Amino acid sequence: MEGSSSSSLASKSDGELEEMLDRMLTRLALCDDSKLEALVSKLLPLTISSLSSQSPAVLEILSHVNKRVKHHHEIGLPLLELWKLYTDPAASPMVRNFAIVYVEMAFERAPAKVRSSPCWNLDLLVESGGGCPPGLSVFQVNRITGKQELKGDMLTKRKLGILNVVGTMDLPGESIYPLYIAASVDSLCEFVGKNHSSQEPVAKRGEELLKKKASVTNLDDPKLIKRLFLLFNGTTATEHATPEHSVAPGNIALKMKLMSGFCRSIAAANSFPATLQCIFGCMYDALSRETKTFSFQAIGLIAQRLPQLFREKTEMAVRLFNALKLETQSLRSTIQEAIISLAAAYKDSPEKILKDLEVLLLENSLAEQNEARFCALRWATSLYDSQHCPSLYICMLSAADMKLDIRELALEGLFLKEEGRSLVSNHDHKYPKFVEMLEYILKQQPKLLDSSEMRSQKLLFPSQVYVVMIKFLVKCFELQMEEINTQAVGTEFLSSAERMCLLLEHSLAFEGSAELHACASKALVSVGSYLPEMVEVYCSQKVVWLRRLLSHTDLSTRESASRLLGMASCALSDAESCSLLSELIASVSQPPQKLRFEAHHGGLCAVGYVSAHCLYRIPAVSEAVVQNAVKCLVDVVNSETAPLASVAMEALGHIGICGPLPLLVNDSSPGTQVLEVLQEKLSKLLSGDDIKSVQKIALSLGHICSNEMSSSHLKIALDLLFSLSRSKAEEILFAAGEALSFLWGGVPVTADMILKTNYTSLSTDSNFLMREVKSLSKKLSDAKTGDEDSRVTTRETISGKLFDTLLYSSRKDERCAGTVWMLSLIMYCGQHPSIQLMLPKIQEAFSHLLGDQNELTQELASQGMSIVYELGDSSMKQSLVDALVNTLTGTSKRKRAIKLDEETEVFQEGTIGESPSGGKISTYKELCNLANEMGQPDLIYKFMHLANHQASLNSKRGAAFGFSKIAKQAGDALRPHLRLLIPRLIRYQYDPDKNVQDAMAHIWKALIQDPKKAVDEHLNHIFDDLLVQCGSRLWRSREASCLALADIIQGRKFDQVGEHLKRLWIAAFRAMDDIKETVRNAGDKLCRSVTSLTIRICDITLTEISDARQAMGIVLPFLLSEGIMSKVSSVRKASIAVVMKLAKGAGVALRPHLSDLVCCMLESLSSLEDQGLNYVELHAANIGIETEKLENLRISISKGSPMWETLDLCINIVDTESLEQLIPRLTQLVRSGVGLNTRVGVASFISLLVQKVGTEIKPFTGMLLRLLFPVAKEEKSSAAKRAFSSACGVVLKYSSPSQAQSLIEETAALHSGDRSSQIACASLFKSFSSTASDIMSGHQSAIVPVIFLSRFEDDKQISSLFEEVWEDITSGERAGKAISKLTEVLGESLSPQHNKLLQCLINEMPGRLWEGKDALLDALGALSVSCHEAITKEDPKTPTVILDLICSACRKKVKKYRESAFSCLEKVIIAFGDPEFFSAVFPMLYEMCNTASVKTNSQVQSASDTVKTESEKGEDGQVPLEKIMECVKSCIQVATVDDIISRKADLIHVLLISLSPGFLWNVKMSGISCLGKLCSRFQSLWNDSMDGPLPSDATKFAHELFHSLVPKLLECINTVKIAQVHVATSQCMLELIEVYSKVSTLHPVEVDFKGEINSLIELEKSEEAKSLLRKSRDALAILSK
Repeated sequence: MEGSSSSSLASKSDGELEEMLDRMLTRLALCDDSKLEALVSKLLPLTISSLSSQSPAVLEILSHVNKRVKHHHEIGLPLLELWKLYTDPAASPMVRNFAIVYVEMAFERAPAKVRSSPCWNLDLLVESGGGCPPGLSVFQVNRITGKQELKGDMLTKRKLGILNVVGTMDLPGESIYPLYIAASVDSLCEFVGKNHSSQEPVAKRGEELLKKKASVTNLDDPKLIKRLFLLFNGTTATEHATPEHSVAPGNIALKMKLMSGFCRSIAAANSFPATLQCIFGCMYDALSRETKTFSFQAIGLIAQRLPQLFREKTEMAVRLFNALKLETQSLRSTIQEAIISLAAAYKDSPEKILKDLEVLLLENSLAEQNEARFCALRWATSLYDSQHCPSLYICMLSAADMKLDIRELALEGLFLKEEGRSLVSNHDHKYPKFVEMLEYILKQQPKLLDSSEMRSQKLLFPSQVYVVMIKFLVKCFELQMEEINTQAVGTEFLSSAERMCLLLEHSLAFEGSAELHACASKALVSVGSYLPEMVEVYCSQKVVWLRRLLSHTDLSTRESASRLLGMASCALSDAESCSLLSELIASVSQPPQKLRFEAHHGGLCAVGYVSAHCLYRIPAVSEAVVQNAVKCLVDVVNSETAPLASVAMEALGHIGICGPLPLLVNDSSPGTQVLEVLQEKLSKLLSGDDIKSVQKIALSLGHICSNEMSSSHLKIALDLLFSLSRSKAEEILFAAGEALSFLWGGVPVTADMILKTNYTSLSTDSNFLMREVKSLSKKLSDAKTGDEDSRVTTRETISGKLFDTLLYSSRKDERCAGTVWMLSLIMYCGQHPSIQLMLPKIQEAFSHLLGDQNELTQELASQGMSIVYELGDSSMKQSLVDALVNTLTGTSKRKRAIKLDEETEVFQEGTIGESPSGGKISTYKELCNLANEMGQPDLIYKFMHLANHQASLNSKRGAAFGFSKIAKQAGDALRPHLRLLIPRLIRYQYDPDKNVQDAMAHIWKALIQDPKKAVDEHLNHIFDDLLVQCGSRLWRSREASCLALADIIQGRKFDQVGEHLKRLWIAAFRAMDDIKETVRNAGDKLCRSVTSLTIRICDITLTEISDARQAMGIVLPFLLSEGIMSKVSSVRKASIAVVMKLAKGAGVALRPHLSDLVCCMLESLSSLEDQGLNYVELHAANIGIETEKLENLRISISKGSPMWETLDLCINIVDTESLEQLIPRLTQLVRSGVGLNTRVGVASFISLLVQKVGTEIKPFTGMLLRLLFPVAKEEKSSAAKRAFSSACGVVLKYSSPSQAQSLIEETAALHSGDRSSQIACASLFKSFSSTASDIMSGHQSAIVPVIFLSRFEDDKQISSLFEEVWEDITSGERAGKAISKLTEVLGESLSPQHNKLLQCLINEMPGRLWEGKDALLDALGALSVSCHEAITKEDPKTPTVILDLICSACRKKVKKYRESAFSCLEKVIIAFGDPEFFSAVFPMLYEMCNTASVKTNSQVQSASDTVKTESEKGEDGQVPLEKIMECVKSCIQVATVDDIISRKADLIHVLLISLSPGFLWNVKMSGISCLGKLCSRFQSLWNDSMDGPLPSDATKFAHELFHSLVPKLLECINTVKIAQVHVATSQCMLELIEVYSKVSTLHPVEVDFKGEINSLIELEKSEEAKSLLRKSRDALAILSK
């Protein structure tokens, strides 16, 4: 039922499913209880299967079922169907979870017979049909369960119990790891009757223990890995275990958990074959994506480490390729990586395995999945060599793949790019044999030879596959033809070539692409160029087919078809050839409107090729036939537009290359030269805009005249070609140059090359614009030169035009044309004797053109020089090298003068801007007009100087292009010039002109094999040249030199740059102040580089200390004298920054220069200050700014400057030796330094220096004090006066007694001087009190009177200054501490003087709180203890006054002050012993105790007193209760008994508070001490009343005290675990019992405490406390009697 329900649900849409569920819910609601079981049996499995639909009706149905059957146990559920639903591997987790819940309900309701059925128990026992739960054997299960059936809850408890017990044991991680990992994935899969939710605690506890206990498990332990593999794989067949001892493999959850551990274990990876079994299990079981990912990754890693495991079988490759096609998209990338790793394992496989893999790869190369195609192609290109035909065929098939990466990989495999075929050596790129490759392709697809005349055959592959296949086959064909002699071609090869022609014919099917048709037709021509006879015969049979191709839409196809038709005519008879030519002429002679352009173009091309072959064949056909063709073509030229006219001219050229064109005969003339007829038309066509047409016409003129002997004919051709000299199209110029080469003679081209190959032009054949030029004149030594006599005039005309007109023309376009044509001549006719004789002249011309403004002219001139070098003899080569070196080094001779005309372009347009009127300035005439307009006619000479300089730069750039070619050939001839060349080449590589940079980079690469070595060898010459050029008058030289230096000095050591270091800094600073911005930027870059270099070589941690000292000696003096003092702001900033960095890293290397550096920095504080601040200070009074505030601002700014930061660094490295040099310089600066910041700075530096060196300053204190004191006295600025005063105070601290006395006396004498002296006196004394108070205290007699009297000066400023000093030397805190010390030392002997001291303290006590005021309370308490009798005797009220002051202090909120107040209160109460104090103080203490109790009770004290630490209470102003209790104790000590009894209730309350559980043990100790004091007062009272009756109030108080506090004391002993507390509490309890024993007869014991005391005695560990407790027990026993 379940299977049918699942299939029916799968076929339903969401709407249909929703409708069905609603109907089911309705049926369920209307069903009676008697019919409910039958309905639920069908409905429940179907509903649970629908959970994945997320329909709300599903949950409504299940809820309804639960409510209906919950209390009706007689209603059964479909147990078997639910169990099958749970065990379905395809079921979702939600379906399984709900199914198991209802399985449990169904099992409980099932009949006893069903529940006891062995089959059912077996089904429940095993999840997937095994004989035992996953990970266990039958024997293990029986051993665990025994005879008792394990229910869910019992099993859960046992598992948790085992985990908890094992968790507490100290077992190795390797032994408990399997247990924990199994527990962490515990679920319903082992035993019957378990509830999934009941197992959750087991999994949670297992996961927790796995993280805590087994985190350090050694996963490389072999025994552990073996146990884990047994859990994963179970017992394998090779182990031959009995059935009952065979362990079942782990379930999915357990396997996933185990895989995470295996991936971290090297031992697991090396465990064979268990690891392979594990991997295969993961791949083919229903595991999670992560587990499968691990498995495929593992296969890839194993293949890399142990390839021998795979190479003998193809099974793994087949499996992985199948997985790549079957697995989900998310896994394919992982499988792809594994397959690529596996490829290397099969590299050295047996031949049979490789053959089998060929089939596999070919199959997968056509797979639908792109990953499979990619991997197949990757294997094909990496597994086999470059001559393996099957793998190459796979590459061909993949060349048209829709995926770009597959297409690119296929092309790499076919054309052997460097990144292709990674396993094949780059030097072993060999193509397969043409015959073998072709045969394999035809074997795979025999229909490739099918074709039809109508081109209606069907293509077997996409067009791109054909294109790649044809190109590759042609390459194989050409390579094999080059290896063998054409005459030695075998029959087999010829047969293959014929089949190749058939394949190409098949490729020309109508449905193919234009690219394919062009490729196939060209390939047929290529075959014909090697095997002309065979192709001629073949094509002669395909004339109709070829003529159809003449009207093809693709230009290349039409031209190739024309060539092939011409070749076909060679195999035809004369009559057939003439007939074919006549038909072609007739086809193109039709009116243009009747012909498509393509047909007209193809026909003209065919007329040309067929006519040429007819003329070229031996014997030639009749002249009349050729004349008709020529006449037809001439008519087309005269009548058609440029495109067709150029084609007709090209056809005439093909005829002319085979021989002189026949004369045009008509009725009016016996014969006319073709060019005479066409001259006017050609002149118009050559001046047109159609570049391609002009190009074809120019080339055709060369071909026509190649065999022409008529001087008039040649002259017309030359005139037409020379008319192109001002063309700006490079293609036209090259075409004209090629034509001139044909006119010159000796061109290495034959008629066969032009007619029977894919030849287009000489420039295309040489690939001139795309690679390095090599002279083609060597290519054909036996080239036909023609009649030399008839060519002499032509050559003279050409050379005269070039040298006399074009090459030295004032027009740049003519010079460019001359250069192109001259280059063409030496390229194509270089071996001709006439060219050889002209080489010196040609070299001179090219050298001149190196400086041309036109970049093309420059480049071509340099290319020409390299060809001249190749063609010339040894002397020519040497002179050329010298000339180029001179050009690069700037020592070349003057160039040939060029006469300027008005239109001569001197500058390129836009180079020097526009004229005032907005016009352009480029020609000579425009420059003259500008000079005249400005009224400075001599300005034209400056313009011409600029133009010459530009030409010089251009010459260097052009020379570089030529040099890069010649350098490869010149070799040793250039070595003597390297010393001059290398510095300049380096500089030119940083030239502002990008073109110059590129040119010099070319020559650098060509000339220098090892750049680093070359630079190191010539480093000094490079530095000399660049440093000189940094001062050049040419800005581009300065800029380039700075940039070059910035790069070259990086990473250099001191011995390489030491002698140039100062010059480098000079060059950098000079460039930073350059007039041109780009040079300044380059200077900034150089400065940064020199800074980095300097800091590194001066850093003693990076450089030898000797080198660091030398570098510092060079750099630092220069920076201090030239850099920081420079007027250029950028130079100053850079210098300061460098100096600061040097101070950080130089360390001890800085010490020899310390004095210079410090003084420079101090002077810079003022000299480098913003001058605006000085101006503001001068006018401060006028604008309402206080001078002192402004001074403070200036000082604050200076102390935040880099100079002050450097001074701080200098202080850290001062030693005794440097101190001897530094102090004299500082004294000199104190005398002569100017500027507020400098003067304050030197004073502050002296203060810091003295603090740093300490006693080492003593030899210099006298000199410093003699210097600083007058300056502090006479300084006008208050800020500076304070600074020097502070310095005096710091020095005073280390001075000798005589120096100190002299200074203090001189300072004291200043108070009687003028106002400035008085201010200096106050400032000095203030400094002395703060920095040298110990010395000042020895001279109080001289100091105090002066300060005291000066406080009353009329001048408020002076009086306030001395008032501050007075407060400093007589501060309250200091006075309080002094009084405390006096009372401690003198005791009662201080009584005669107590009045002054007490009065002083009483006066200071009121008012605000300040830091240290607690010292006054300490002093007051100490004075009261020492002089209490004298105080009371002098005035009995004084103690009360003191008490009131202290009680007031006790109420302050500051914690520290309040604590001191309570300590003082305790001392005062005990000292004076006045009984009245109890009544005055106790109410306040009682109130504070209550407050403390309320605050404590509001806080929950969760921890016991034994684990609490003594924390600070009263952070909010609350005083610790123990302080209050100490004061209560002192009150009890002085109070009368009556006063105590009058407050008995309050006292008991206070004691109970102190003993309550909310307080720490120290508070309890204070309360116990207080109770002890109270007991002692009762003992005294009992002793005094021994003979009389005891006061009744006292006895009642004792009774209450006993019954109230004994329980609290017992509680203290029971709760506080501190022995000291136990002893004190036991002692106090004993005293309390003894007090109570006196009144027990009057007030008998109400509560018996002996039982509690006995229990405490048993638990007590302190012997002393235990003894006291026994005494208390015995005393209580006596009372009980």
